[in-house]
Amino acid sequence: MSQSVSTTAPEPSVEVFAVYGVEPEIQAYAMAKYSRSSLSMKDALKEITSQKAEKFLNTFYFQYGHRSIADLAHFALAIERLSILAAIAVADEQRWDGQERSTRYQDFRKSGYYTPSFQGDASATSLYRETIACLFATYEKVSQRTFEYLASITPRPVEMKPDAYERTLRARAFDISRYLLPLSTNTSLGEIVNARTLETQVAHLLSQPHQEVRDLGAQLKRAAISPAYNANEKSLRSLVAEIRAVSPEVAERAERELLREVRVAPTLVKYADPSSYEIETRRELRQAAAELMRGAAIEPAPLVDLLDDDPLEIELATTLLYGQCHYSYRQLRHAIAAAGEARRREIIDLGLRHRGKHDELLRPFSAGQQFRFDILMDIGGFRDMHRHRRCVQIMQDFTTLHGFDTPPEVEAAGVLSDYDSALKRAEAAVQKLSASGVEEAAQSAQYAIPLAFRKRTLFKMDFAEAVYISELRTTPAGHTSYRNVAYAMYEAVAAKYPALAKYFRVHDVREPVDLLKR
Repeated sequence: MSQSVSTTAPEPSVEVFAVYGVEPEIQAYAMAKYSRSSLSMKDALKEITSQKAEKFLNTFYFQYGHRSIADLAHFALAIERLSILAAIAVADEQRWDGQERSTRYQDFRKSGYYTPSFQGDASATSLYRETIACLFATYEKVSQRTFEYLASITPRPVEMKPDAYERTLRARAFDISRYLLPLSTNTSLGEIVNARTLETQVAHLLSQPHQEVRDLGAQLKRAAISPAYNANEKSLRSLVAEIRAVSPEVAERAERELLREVRVAPTLVKYADPSSYEIETRRELRQAAAELMRGAAIEPAPLVDLLDDDPLEIELATTLLYGQCHYSYRQLRHAIAAAGEARRREIIDLGLRHRGKHDELLRPFSAGQQFRFDILMDIGGFRDMHRHRRCVQIMQDFTTLHGFDTPPEVEAAGVLSDYDSALKRAEAAVQKLSASGVEEAAQSAQYAIPLAFRKRTLFKMDFAEAVYISELRTTPAGHTSYRNVAYAMYEAVAAKYPALAKYFRVHDVREPVDLLKR
């Protein structure tokens, strides 16, 4: 006797749902409960109060060191009217997600700028402000004259609307005039981070040599533990008022529920403090680099240098010193190799001597990547390259020692003399301000450095990231500066590994670019 077989599929037991309207730390608590109880997310959220979440987090996060819990609390932060210099420091976090104002799509003439403290030195303050004013005036002139030049050589297609035509060419002009923007220029950015990343970021910012950056670290910490901005407050207050007209008692309850103050990370970030490990190690490594090089001249270096393979100890010692001077990796590496094994191990020991119980290793210890590029490029272009998170970046300080770049359009537009004069004036001012003798003089002087000046950064990555950057950053719509760097990266890999060159889908930067294609 045959049996009938049911063709009806069983109901799936898995349940997937999005969660909305939960405060970040309570969300972290609820997710952490998965590993500590059999409660469902819905049940966990029902039982949680902010007091219970704080108690749980104080126990498991701070006492037991279960820092992964903080990975589960995400929130958005807005940072407005900070300098470009400070924005670079904020964005120098590998686990960071955010967006900054673009120098391509916005006119920075009205942004204003940051003025560091020159400790009551009126002449230094005056020189600084005069320098910045000159740079902004030249920025405005170069922007307009470059736009006019580009328009003269690029006819508007009939099918292209005039406003789109002008917007596109002005973006190209801003690409060129941005070289004149000083690091003091005000910008704004937004970031979305988890609590652990913010805690690390705050500690890092609080440990930096620039007062503005340290103050910014304190403000980020305060923003996390203070009441957050409620984008719906106005409409909710209006709703509560309507309810109050009908029922004062219900309105009181609605006001408590809808308009209560929310703090995005009142518990998880409250103990973020300056890192003595970072501060003391920076000081000792800077001294070690100065002693090792003994005032040696900085040797010329290419735009991009794909480095040779190194024994791990040599790479670690060289990388530790790299971020504390202005020498190329190759020049430092020769000095490290000549210094001998004992000296190399002393330098590595300096990188670990002040490490506390909960301190992560410093970034220079992220070593062993196959592809290591020592890149010397303008600061403006570096800001674009800095966005690549799937690699290790070791930055050197901002300086005028490496000179500045000049885009060819500046001369074609007839403003080369203005451009050169403004940059050389800024260079002289930076040198004078650095030697003023006031506290943090060298750091304060850096704010007057325009984006045209070059800075050195060590990029370490795997093959996939080398391909990704080379492909993405050589597209015709990109800025000339980073297009040249990305193409040089491709050429360096192709020269060293010819069989791999065919896997790069790059654009030849030597081919003409259609200025109206974005």
